[in-house]
Amino acid sequence: MADTRSVQVQAETQGAVPEGAVSYAVDQVSALLRKAPEPVLFARVSLIMAADPAVERPALALLNIDLNGRLIRAQAAGENMRGATHHACDRLRIQIQRAARNWAAVRGTQPEPGPGEWRHQSHPAAQPPYFPRPPEERTVVRHTSYASAHQTPDEAVADAELLDYDFHLFTEKSTGEDSVIYRSGGGFRLALAHPRARRLGPASPAITVSSIPVPRLSEAEAITRLEVTGQAFVFFINAGTGRGNLIYHRYDGHYGLLSPPHDRLRP
Repeated sequence: MADTRSVQVQAETQGAVPEGAVSYAVDQVSALLRKAPEPVLFARVSLIMAADPAVERPALALLNIDLNGRLIRAQAAGENMRGATHHACDRLRIQIQRAARNWAAVRGTQPEPGPGEWRHQSHPAAQPPYFPRPPEERTVVRHTSYASAHQTPDEAVADAELLDYDFHLFTEKSTGEDSVIYRSGGGFRLALAHPRARRLGPASPAITVSSIPVPRLSEAEAITRLEVTGQAFVFFINAGTGRGNLIYHRYDGHYGLLSPPHDRLRP
């Protein structure tokens, strides 16, 4: 077991976070890190309270750690900050346990669940509510997909589970297409920028493939579709770059725009 006692857990807050919530969250995360199987290089706790009292679960806890070079992320929303922190720590514990198993064997295959462990065959975690920011105040926050290389669908699922993501943008290995893997029902569904199922390499039976063409939109048009449809995200071909992009509601009420690494014009 790695010695992680020297890791300083960073903390940040947003909104009216209750007194004592930060120290409680830092103590809980620090206790988990002392049991980590590998060195923890970085740890951060983000606690956010929604300003609108009408929000059903106004407390949001976000936990991010760097486990020997691998980013692990867990989040949970709750009626109060202590409950949200408790659930987020539970998810972080599962993520650490999953990472403790032979990760090299996981790449390209489905991880074997441990006893009583939550898997994507179980009910997916509820999407935490985002801050109800007025539309005129929302901005687009751009960032690049975590995936830095071509991946198989199974590898993309493995990354999504490790990072506790409900959707994950990547470049599919056998087709070279910008793609998104996302939770659907009891498993995962794959959407490619240009569906070409006949060229798609083998994938787990738990992954279904969408045959619906991906729309070509501007960023403004994608935002409009996100608002009109009420979906968790919109996957689209960016009319300006020709690459597959994904837009979604961030927890702070702004829009998040995911683009592939080395986003460049494609015919």
